[in-house]
Amino acid sequence: MKVATWNVNSIRPRLNHLRAWVRDAAPDVLCLQETKVVDDLFPHDDMEDLGFPHRAIWGQKTYNGVAILSRHPLTDVRVGLPGAPVEPDGVPQARILSAQVAGMQVVNVYVPNGAEPGSDKFAYKLAWLGRLADLLRELPRPADQLLVCGDFNIAPADADVYDPFATAGHLLCTDEERAAWRALLGADLIDAWRKKAPFATDYTWWDYRGSAFRYNHGFRIDHILLSPALLRRCRSVVIERKVRATPDASDHAPVLASFLP
Repeated sequence: MKVATWNVNSIRPRLNHLRAWVRDAAPDVLCLQETKVVDDLFPHDDMEDLGFPHRAIWGQKTYNGVAILSRHPLTDVRVGLPGAPVEPDGVPQARILSAQVAGMQVVNVYVPNGAEPGSDKFAYKLAWLGRLADLLRELPRPADQLLVCGDFNIAPADADVYDPFATAGHLLCTDEERAAWRALLGADLIDAWRKKAPFATDYTWWDYRGSAFRYNHGFRIDHILLSPALLRRCRSVVIERKVRATPDASDHAPVLASFLP
């Protein structure tokens, strides 16, 4: 069983990247963020051809958008974050989907970016994360098999940033964001990649600007969090860095977790 998360940064322009990677990596469940397409224009036929007959989507024009694609049936699909704070611009944002699949509760999130520390959007991000932490404590966990994944827009520690001195106090790396991250883990969840690679350095996002990927100026902000019981089934967690190196790729790399039956 393989579960992956990937911020595709607009699904339709990335279809060739998506096809190539899915055929190579063969995930059973794929959680996407920033699909940037309304539901009526989502590429269902392409996903069917890739072997994902079961899909839950929540789209939005130009921004945001999340999807769960699966080779197995999806049940108890839930859209949105109940009790979420009011968006700064008043427009509902497509940022979270959850479903039960293959005995797991899967939650797919695209956490608000936050714009800059001290801004209204930053306050919204922290409030949104706080409500997410509450939700994760309330969610049903079939046999404690909970997986939460997506683009969290948080680098949890200095080891997850290319230069912790240059980025200290900046967006993605503030004390407030890292405190919110710890609150998520406080819902009895574990950062699976870091657990499997406690001393490694790798990243999932590189800005398009400043040749960031070329110089490996990256941040690890895309994560897979697991409940303790599901972590015991987890064989490996891999950041698929090679995907980011392809021409016209998303600025994020997929993260792929493999599980024992």
